[in-house]
Amino acid sequence: MAIQNTIDRANEELSRQDFVSDQMVKWCPGCGNHSILSAVSKVFPEIGYKKENFCFVSGIGCSSRFPYYVNTYGVHGIHGRANAIASGVKLANPHLSVWIVTGDGDSMAIGGNHFIHIVRRNIDVNIMLFNNQIYGLTKGQYSPTTPMGSITKSSPQGTIEHPFNTANLVLGAQGTFFARAVDTRPSLMTDIMYEAAKHDGTSVVEILQNCVIFADKAHESITGKDVKDDVQLILKHGEPMIFGKNRDKGIIFNGRELEVATIGENGVTLDKILVHDQYQKDPGLHRMIARMAPNRGGMPVALGVIRSAAYPTYDDMVEDQIAYAKENGKIKNMDDLLNSGDTWEL
Repeated sequence: MAIQNTIDRANEELSRQDFVSDQMVKWCPGCGNHSILSAVSKVFPEIGYKKENFCFVSGIGCSSRFPYYVNTYGVHGIHGRANAIASGVKLANPHLSVWIVTGDGDSMAIGGNHFIHIVRRNIDVNIMLFNNQIYGLTKGQYSPTTPMGSITKSSPQGTIEHPFNTANLVLGAQGTFFARAVDTRPSLMTDIMYEAAKHDGTSVVEILQNCVIFADKAHESITGKDVKDDVQLILKHGEPMIFGKNRDKGIIFNGRELEVATIGENGVTLDKILVHDQYQKDPGLHRMIARMAPNRGGMPVALGVIRSAAYPTYDDMVEDQIAYAKENGKIKNMDDLLNSGDTWEL
């Protein structure tokens, strides 16, 4: 499906090289951010907008260096304020494809208020949230997604805070698009980013990203080579939720909750496996899918687009209000404004 909206299409075919910056990439060797950057440079030519219509906005953190490393327009903002800045950018120029790059600390700690409200408003922007479960740039303090009990620079006896679940936060804020990726699957990231660009509204892509210095192997229970086939469920719209090394496990609904079943056992046939519907408006099943995890009854982790529901966007409605005011308002110019209301002559 082609991406169709008000953003101008490129007149000539672009390549990934068109989006490669001339700046030195200053992330640590082995950092998952390199994989994400590669996926972006690959998918942007496929999205097909004019290069000058892409704009990156970031806050503070390792992830927030991103605007320097992509050959597009960009704003390196301040801590936690990327979502607020990007809201203004999109409303001021609806013809831009706005991409927000942020981390779990940047968006869900100091920027938490802006994060939930940009999701609630459903402004047509794309949020890439790098979740490494740590503050990397400031040298290893625990973040809002750090697992409880973790030993970090700021929790030498273990964290005593309950971490956020990103999906719960997004869907609780009435999010219309949520997807989850891992930095070890670059092709899946590319597919998800294309879907995010296609979505009209706020898209949130949580990327489980590895910080090799301060939280190495934080996602090993999901990305480890010896376990990934049995704990990763790659969602595809319209297809049954099947996973496992032998592709013999699936997700069923038992009338109360989701559970894992083995196809061919206990009367479980392929037609009893749930079929994924990312476009369903009711978020109930999407919430259940997003919460799945190995520590929840041996469930897999859902990767891919979990939710992509169509709802009116804030920016479109603002444009409608502006057009209505221009057509129906009594004030058409500055003279009308200056001579409106209570006026008198001296």
